Amino acid sequence: MSQQQDTSRRLRLGMVGGGQGAFIGGVHRMAARLDDHYELVAGAFASDADRSRASAAELHVAPDRAYPDYRAMAEAESQRDDGIDVVAIVTPNHLHFEVAKTFLEAGIHVICDKPMTTTLEEARALSELVERSGRFFGLTHNYTGYSLVRQAREMVANGELGELRVIQVEYPQDWLSTPLEDSGVKQAEWRTDPKRSGPAGCLGDIGTHAYNLVRFVTGLEPQALAADLHTFVEGRALDDNVHMMLRFKGGARGMLWSSQVSPGNENGLRLRVYGSRGGLEWCQEEPNRLVHSPLGEPPRTLTRNGPDLGAAALGAARIPPGHPEGYLEAFAQLYSDFAEQIRARASGREPEALATGTPGVADGVDGLVFITRALESSSAGGAWMDF
Repeated sequence: MSQQQDTSRRLRLGMVGGGQGAFIGGVHRMAARLDDHYELVAGAFASDADRSRASAAELHVAPDRAYPDYRAMAEAESQRDDGIDVVAIVTPNHLHFEVAKTFLEAGIHVICDKPMTTTLEEARALSELVERSGRFFGLTHNYTGYSLVRQAREMVANGELGELRVIQVEYPQDWLSTPLEDSGVKQAEWRTDPKRSGPAGCLGDIGTHAYNLVRFVTGLEPQALAADLHTFVEGRALDDNVHMMLRFKGGARGMLWSSQVSPGNENGLRLRVYGSRGGLEWCQEEPNRLVHSPLGEPPRTLTRNGPDLGAAALGAARIPPGHPEGYLEAFAQLYSDFAEQIRARASGREPEALATGTPGVADGVDGLVFITRALESSSAGGAWMDF
């Protein structure tokens, strides 16, 4: 395909899902364009062909590249001299596996929303396919794109916290405190439907983000978990609140709480990491500040693009200190890192170091192990389950 020959142009991006009325598709498109590495040129934006064409027209995608379904899109784009370099999969969860499989088999790189699949078996099969295909696979655990999350990761890796002991992570929301899925709200409908979301509700939607953030920042390997999943809203088919204890290899202990029925919480992802020499605290709703508490010293606040930051944090900041960056910029950072990795593959070189370490297929499998063990634990009354 043409991406093997020219790595100086924008990457040609296709999209599956993300049409009219979809939230995350618009986020992906803004993220892809923010740093000017991609151009959206094709898509199968909806399961209904007419809605897909209408969405394509709104997005200024040429009519001949507005496809009725993803299979037709993969076949046609793989045959074009100007075919897409990479596809973004922004569908409900149950479609991720088949869509990713189809495009990988067509020789096209994949960027996929999380969770990667709905079952661990599919996740492992997809991992094997990625290995065989030689194509790039990026997973949009977007909170790993924040500048100060990368600062926290670098500080932990450099030993500034000492031996890690305690990890606390929480991700509360309140938007599903009532049966919103019964009122025609599209985002609530599919997220609470086991046929489209998979067997995990809140756990799969935001619990996986909390877990991935712990793994990204600390680098700790999980050993076992004990989970209590509960559904508070009457008639809801999937969990809407999760409490969990975690044990990590090496002796660290952790707690995870994710909830979508906690009034007063909009998007309260928060991580606290404590070691023998100090602690770190970061909150997604105030993402431009990272609190570092060295043992025996007053806490100090690190700011995005401010003094005393490492290369990883500075490489993920775009504008001067005091000008807030947030959700879209973090998402865009992943897309920029993915672009560097795709271009490096095309030109046969190693990618720039700061663009590596982003979530990929291995993280997708890890996330499905996490979901599977949590479901097993909760079904067994909160029993400890080994990873």
